[in-house]
Amino acid sequence: EKTVPIPEKLNEWAPRPPPEFVRDVMGSSAGAGSGEFHVYRHLRRREYQRQDFMDAMAEKQRLDEEFQKKLERNKMIAEEQTAKRRRKRQKLKEKKLQAKKNKLEQKKQEKESDQSQERGSSEGDEEDSKEEEEKEDDAEEPSFVMGR
Repeated sequence: EKTVPIPEKLNEWAPRPPPEFVRDVMGSSAGAGSGEFHVYRHLRRREYQRQDFMDAMAEKQRLDEEFQKKLERNKMIAEEQTAKRRRKRQKLKEKKLQAKKNKLEQKKQEKESDQSQERGSSEGDEEDSKEEEEKEDDAEEPSFVMGR
């Protein structure tokens, strides 16, 4: 029932930029007073921290670029595989379609050849039919009667 506040993403920590003009630059020794050493140490620590941050950001950027290249390479490989499989499927479809067309053409040719044979055989069929009728006439007259 209570609303829970979800904090927004915290911005990454970034060191302050180096000062444009540094005054009273003294080393850790060589004429520096006892209080100057702590100032020097603090400046040095902050500079090392800034350099470490820049190195870390450069490494992160390099890793991001490598990752993007890897993603792009994987995407290209996947697209090539997809295209290859698509071509294979298309080739199979065309092959099936061609086989179907060939089968239909073959059936048409068979029908046409059957019809042409029927036309050619219809002339010879008249003679054959007369002979068959004569044979059938002979078959209709039994040479003996069974069961008498």
